[in-house]
Amino acid sequence: MKLPTVETAQKLGLLEEEFEKIKEILGRTPNFTELSIFSVMWSEHCSYKNSIVWLKTLPRESDRMLAEAGEENAGLVDIGDGLACCFKIESHNHPSALEPYQGAATGVGGINRDIFTMGARPIAQLNSLRFGNIESDKTKWLVRGVVKGIGDYGNAFGVPTVGGEVYFDDCYNINPLVNAFSAGIVETDKTASATSYGVGNPVFIVGSSTGKDGIHGAAFASKDITEDSVNDLPSVQVGDPFQEKLLLEASLEIIASGIVVGIQDMGAAGIICSTSEMSAKGAHGMKIDLNKVPTRQSNMKPFEILLSESQERMLIVVEKGKEDEAKAIFDKWDLNCVQIGEVTDTERLHFYEGDELVADVPADDLVLGGGAPVYNREYKEPAYFQEFKKFNIDQITEPSEADYPKIVNHLLKNPNICSRSWIYEQYDSMVGTANTSTNQPSDAAIVNVKGTDKNIVITVDCNSRYVNADPEEGTAIAVAEAARNIVCSGGEPVAITNCLNFGNPYVPEVYWHFVGAIKGMKKGCEKFKTPVTGGNVSFYNQSSDEGPVFPTPTIGMLGLLEGLENKMTLNFKNSGDLIYQIGKSENCIASSEYLYSYHGVKASPTPAFDLDYEFDFQQTISELIANKLIASAHDISDGGLFVALAESALASGLGFEAKTIDASKSGVRKDAFLFGESQSRAVVSIAPEKQADFEKFLTEKGADFTLVGKVTDSDYVINEQTVISSEEAKSLYDNTLGEFLN
Repeated sequence: MKLPTVETAQKLGLLEEEFEKIKEILGRTPNFTELSIFSVMWSEHCSYKNSIVWLKTLPRESDRMLAEAGEENAGLVDIGDGLACCFKIESHNHPSALEPYQGAATGVGGINRDIFTMGARPIAQLNSLRFGNIESDKTKWLVRGVVKGIGDYGNAFGVPTVGGEVYFDDCYNINPLVNAFSAGIVETDKTASATSYGVGNPVFIVGSSTGKDGIHGAAFASKDITEDSVNDLPSVQVGDPFQEKLLLEASLEIIASGIVVGIQDMGAAGIICSTSEMSAKGAHGMKIDLNKVPTRQSNMKPFEILLSESQERMLIVVEKGKEDEAKAIFDKWDLNCVQIGEVTDTERLHFYEGDELVADVPADDLVLGGGAPVYNREYKEPAYFQEFKKFNIDQITEPSEADYPKIVNHLLKNPNICSRSWIYEQYDSMVGTANTSTNQPSDAAIVNVKGTDKNIVITVDCNSRYVNADPEEGTAIAVAEAARNIVCSGGEPVAITNCLNFGNPYVPEVYWHFVGAIKGMKKGCEKFKTPVTGGNVSFYNQSSDEGPVFPTPTIGMLGLLEGLENKMTLNFKNSGDLIYQIGKSENCIASSEYLYSYHGVKASPTPAFDLDYEFDFQQTISELIANKLIASAHDISDGGLFVALAESALASGLGFEAKTIDASKSGVRKDAFLFGESQSRAVVSIAPEKQADFEKFLTEKGADFTLVGKVTDSDYVINEQTVISSEEAKSLYDNTLGEFLN
């Protein structure tokens, strides 16, 4: 048999020095199956070899943490009364770029399997999506496919999609980003672990049969998108949500039976990933007969069976003597449950094809935290960074108030601001659970934990334009905005998961983005006491033609709300209510949608932001809610104060009258006040009879606040000028996305 060469290794995505290290580990040259095993397990997607050094600097501890980041398939946080929330976010970017429907659908399936392999029942999903120019035919095709894939899979699987975010920018023309988040609930004493131990314990593969879809999918996700990427279509998996629903119920039932030693989803890298990670964690080995794996195609080669990423499959180790009980559970749900091997004390993985040994590899040397390579990559500040800092607001001529209708029209129909109803109407937001924020919208999704008065409050946030302008500051803002959305909904921030989407890590300027983002995330999470429970790194979101996408470290944050007494919504309540801005306006339009798309100025720093001020601001909002002093609260973000006012009015069918602050006294230009995106601000409305108590409370706290105006029956008025009617605003806001995509 001809053995692989260094050229073979390089074609599989390995470096020459990695090939030499593999030979050193094995004490010989690997055969092709063994080399394929190392190629996927040492890919960035599985090993985090280019990121783990920095990921380890993130805060990972709190009194609520039940599983440290990286220990299990997903994060696990104590929410009290014997319950835990299991949650995670992951990317499915590369598959979605080539086959958007299946790429997105299997992303939803994969993230939910991570939740229920922990013993938790998924109760809510979010997604964060990024696409290129909305006017291009390719973008429209990608959006339609991704949204339909998410909707079809999630709706059929029976878990509601309760929120998310969608952004459009030319930087995503080649590489869309599809990040899927799921959260589930489990009793703290009924969790399952991704481990393997107990010599002689049987190893089962359960769920769907194994096919040739998704082979080398992990390696495919660890390289740039090129013209030849269409040849990687076999790396895109095919999902079946109905099989997943059966697998969910069967998995929860066998975990509840108490006979499970360990269980892991077969996601990236399939059987080899599950066998190696479970064995390494339990410090044991496995002997596996690949001939026993149920397959969809005949004559599959060993490496194809090992590396296949066919969906809706699990690897389960059960107690010896409980084989019939395990089979009976999966027979009940009409799913495969086939013993393919047993646990050994060798700490090695021995894969057989009948009596023939086809691969013999040490489990620990394959995995993150074991023998997988770890690199400190070079990083270098990009030339544009200092240029962005040179922006001065005086470069932009301040528009007259006569221009406001034109600006307002532009913002309300901007694809990064307008309603996402065309998208979320394709998702079932209520199936199987109590989503309490559907009819009365809030800045974060509020989902009741059935049988309790507890509610999880969840959000996904990242303005990648800010991160591109300054990775450290922009990522700290992403953490702060996620916390702000939870606080403005009445919740308490608890922990985060992250999905780190970047370009090629071997490019020093790209890696500089990554390092800065980690530093900013660390600062933000330490300030809000929201440790990182885990997540996903997605490098290589880059093409030879377009370069890297904006650095996009998506933050998925979990918050808690005990009861609904302090639940807060963003919609104005009554005509005549007073409108205030909490927080301080800055003379800043940097990185705002107003500057970026209306004025066409792409080069500017992040908006004004101070982390300590943000923390104090959020404490103020929480106390206003707890003291019943406000009727609505809405974070000021994309589009600035005006868009926040408009969204609060649109959600209630009401209008508003607002006044700008005096520029001569405040030093803040009117356009910065209305359309700038300086941070740490929110729009609140209050009943007139609470004005005295409201202002007294804020004054005693030393908090910044501004009376902006009042709620009216209709139309949007600024400085006594009707800038847009309620009807036109609703039409622009509600219909623009559909007009682009239908």
